[in-house]
Amino acid sequence: MDSRAFRAREDTMTDTSPKTMLCISSYEKGQEFARECKRQGWRVIFLTATGLEQANWPRESIDELFVMPDLSKLDDVTRGVSYLARTRVIDRIAALDDYDVLTAAALREHLRLVGIGDSLVRYFRDKLAMRVKAREQNIPVPDFVHVLNHDAIRSFLAAVPPPWVLKPRAEASTIGITKINTPEEFWSRLEELADRQSYYVLERFLPGDVYHVDTLVVHHEVVFAEAHRYGRPPLEVFHGGGIPTTRTLVRASEDDRVVKELNRRVVNSFGLEQGVMHTEFIKSAADGRFYFLETAARVGGANIVELIEAATGINLWREWARIETASSEHPYQLPAHTKNYAGVILTLARQEHPDTAAYQDSEIVWRMIKRHHVGFVVASPDPERVNSLLDEYSRRFAEDFHATLPPFETRPPSVES
Repeated sequence: MDSRAFRAREDTMTDTSPKTMLCISSYEKGQEFARECKRQGWRVIFLTATGLEQANWPRESIDELFVMPDLSKLDDVTRGVSYLARTRVIDRIAALDDYDVLTAAALREHLRLVGIGDSLVRYFRDKLAMRVKAREQNIPVPDFVHVLNHDAIRSFLAAVPPPWVLKPRAEASTIGITKINTPEEFWSRLEELADRQSYYVLERFLPGDVYHVDTLVVHHEVVFAEAHRYGRPPLEVFHGGGIPTTRTLVRASEDDRVVKELNRRVVNSFGLEQGVMHTEFIKSAADGRFYFLETAARVGGANIVELIEAATGINLWREWARIETASSEHPYQLPAHTKNYAGVILTLARQEHPDTAAYQDSEIVWRMIKRHHVGFVVASPDPERVNSLLDEYSRRFAEDFHATLPPFETRPPSVES
């Protein structure tokens, strides 16, 4: 793509001595990552989509801001970033949104930079690749089959009882996932997919509670991990509605120990050298075992950053930036942190500017300010107090604010994963 598709906040770089971080984000997020890179003395180049040029970016921490019409067009982005590299030395690339992870990996390969490349990135973006990898490492996963060979699919349908879930391999979170109840329903859906069938995986549906572990990784080792449980499984909320919540697990409980150990095995097996990971597991209601669902080499969405910071004082964006900018002379050290408990509750709101003045509990440490949204983070040394508040607010949010949208097949620009 012609370089004129870029529009720069600054015309030139005057100082070439600091190292340079290229941040790519197709969603408004990662502001603290950019700020911390600047605090560490790095130059920050920020690439985002045209519609986000006027978003709330930390302008004081961004040396150059560029926009392109469509960050999913890899060839255009590669040409544009390569044009920038004629006059700028790019040292690192950070993908701040899940949808940018593949693009960043391809750019690293093209520019021969350190970090996740094309092969490794599939374990963190391709739902089939990550399941195959987990199974190879004896990490429990629900039964699955690649939607490719029809004889293999027929064998799967005969051997694995319904319901099943049909998942797009490259979408984020629960976007595009369909619950399938009969073979006839599956084959009908497959006809609709036509030549896109191979971009899907079919998996046994396991009822149960869904957990997530958010991790900082240095030299292939876990240096920080926080484990949480969703109030209701994200797939259930996505398709059936309801108020999404998540909360810190009781520390040193059986679930906390088991899910963190499984997470450690995922980290050690999947090959991420350094960075941040968001990994999800399900605890089967049938047998009580934990099963791997998916992982991502990025910060968790839905205000998980604010949740973890409220419980521990650790900001994942900030610490990820410190990991990326560390050196042999100044290696990364995790700061001291607390071990309290926190929970987050979010919902779409019927009102454009919801009034939350009636919610005044002292445990509310963060409030979302966003059109047609309501969200709180609550924190306490007592996990039962956090649980009690989330349960109470779930009931009140449903009466005071809650609105729904129909499920979507692909991610709209305004939805964070």
